[in-house]
Amino acid sequence: MLTKKKVLTNILLIFGIILLLNIISNRFFFRLDFTEDHQYTLNEATKNILNSLDAPVTITAYFSENMPPNIAKVKENFKDMLIEYNGVSGGQIQYDFINPNVDQKSEVEAQRAGIQPVMINVRERDQVKQQRAYLGAVLEYKEKKEVIPVIQPGAAMEYDLTTNIKKLTLTHKTKIAFLKGNGEPDLSALQQLDQQLSIMYDVQPFEFSDTTSLTNDFKTLVIIAPSDTLAPKYIKQINNYLTNGGRILLALNRVKGDLSKATGSVESTGLNDWLKKYGINIEGKFIIDVSSGSVMVRQNQGGFVMSTPVKFPYLPIITNFADHPISKGIESVIMQFASPIEITPKDSSLKYIVFAKSSKTSGTETPPIYFEVMKRWTRNDFPLSYLPVGVAVDGKFKGNTYSKMVVFSDGDFVVNGSGQRTRKLEKDNINIVSNAVDWLSDDTGLIALRTKGITNRPIDATLKQGTKTLIKYLNFLLPLFLIIGYGLVRYQIRKKKRNKWMSEKYV
Repeated sequence: MLTKKKVLTNILLIFGIILLLNIISNRFFFRLDFTEDHQYTLNEATKNILNSLDAPVTITAYFSENMPPNIAKVKENFKDMLIEYNGVSGGQIQYDFINPNVDQKSEVEAQRAGIQPVMINVRERDQVKQQRAYLGAVLEYKEKKEVIPVIQPGAAMEYDLTTNIKKLTLTHKTKIAFLKGNGEPDLSALQQLDQQLSIMYDVQPFEFSDTTSLTNDFKTLVIIAPSDTLAPKYIKQINNYLTNGGRILLALNRVKGDLSKATGSVESTGLNDWLKKYGINIEGKFIIDVSSGSVMVRQNQGGFVMSTPVKFPYLPIITNFADHPISKGIESVIMQFASPIEITPKDSSLKYIVFAKSSKTSGTETPPIYFEVMKRWTRNDFPLSYLPVGVAVDGKFKGNTYSKMVVFSDGDFVVNGSGQRTRKLEKDNINIVSNAVDWLSDDTGLIALRTKGITNRPIDATLKQGTKTLIKYLNFLLPLFLIIGYGLVRYQIRKKKRNKWMSEKYV
């Protein structure tokens, strides 16, 4: 029998346990991570960088209060990450949170620090209004300062934070050369890629001439979409650079599509013949794919000329990736006029990994061809499957010298363009090339962090419309039915027990 003393003792014991747990949680931070890509577990690269800090890094986080749940979650996750960073670094990460919306002075302070407000939609009393919100941070180390202007929901938060800490503590940057002078786009036409790589690397243009030569002062040589034939003496320099331990990334166009003339042709720069020496042949064919991007077509509809998107199989959307550092975490990459890569190993000391392929419903067309934008494609047009579009090679290219090379069978998928033709590219188009440069150039392991964010799981585009609708409704209704079913089962069990108790006779 419970007495008043026992009840009081139990209550005090519960309060004591809760208090003890709070004290322990303040001293020791831990969390269980059941996400697929260990989103809430610090990477070894992050731990190594934090352990190597020789002076405190001060992080001032500017976050608005009373935000919608998805925005408030960003602040919560960022704070949890800073707590963990502080523990791993032995207190070298120091942080403070400021709400800039308190008054105008705080807002001015945040903006002077480099944190600009973003406009978000807030629902209040059945109305939607826009509100200024701050979601950024300023990092300071010794005399240096770095700014994260906006921490986007679902972004690779650990990558942003760790790379900025690494950037603050770097004494020198690794040099990366971008080849120019053979029809390649300038760095100004590769804005997104240049901006992302410049965080960790010293990105420089390089042009062959009678007075310059390619040396191993550059860790990696990047060759993107050359359109002119390279002189044999320059190809020889590229080969010598590779066999002496240099790293090469090559994104090569073997076919060219001209939408203004609706024609497709073969391109030759001499580099493909050189690649064949190492068992890599980018075929002079166009890949066509059921999973593809669209082009805008002007059509007359009801007396009005309108632009409508039309699926164009010559723009394959790549979603099949190997478990490789270059493609890990990449969801989809849209290519322009890609070609299949044929691999015929000629040297057992080289290791080949195909990290990107077309879909299971693909095909090829051999130029010269004429693009029929409004063509009605059938299943018979796509008899092939999983055509390689990205390959990584590493090993001893000559003697005992180890090196690496990455080859993409399209050069335009990472080009923003210039002037009025500038376009914004999908994030994964940039990420996969940045990952490739990291795999070639960086040994810290930061490559694993760039794509560590919220994973997108779109419905397969090749599924029938009825199947897509069924999946959508199942995603929405199945959890509700499970909860209701669980409630009904519990109700029946409790009802049977109650009836049993009521039917029993007690003496």
